Amino acid sequence: MLRGKAEVIEGASAFFHSATRAMQLPSVIRLIQYIRRPRPRLRLSRKEIFARDNWSCAYCGKVTRDLTIDHVVPRHRGGPHTWENLVSACKPCNHRKAGRTPAEARMKLRQEPAEPRVGIYHNFLPYLHSEISWRKFVPGYEVAATAAV
Repeated sequence: MLRGKAEVIEGASAFFHSATRAMQLPSVIRLIQYIRRPRPRLRLSRKEIFARDNWSCAYCGKVTRDLTIDHVVPRHRGGPHTWENLVSACKPCNHRKAGRTPAEARMKLRQEPAEPRVGIYHNFLPYLHSEISWRKFVPGYEVAATAAV
């Protein structure tokens, strides 16, 4: 802000004090020039796989919290540990499929697994609950907040 790269839209209630002056801390800023960054990627974890699959089995569609992780192409057959090869499965479907491919087990995936795209609100959505002054600057905040829950 001191170099003119950003301007303060809304200030916080706290102040920053130096030896010679006091400045209000910014709460909302606007960048004068935007620098493109690569989109953030979600970490590959059990919780994120279950969330991507809507907490349901990828084979039968049963919605449950008692899910397991299944490799579509089993690891012992060279299947990688990636977003495109991991799905959530209920225990009966996982046992039925065992160490086979879905075609060999005569099971069909309801949807092809893929890496989920991270939304634009991903980085700061958790802070919107406490930073009420930010909400008016986020279009569709209510929609994004309900989708994240």
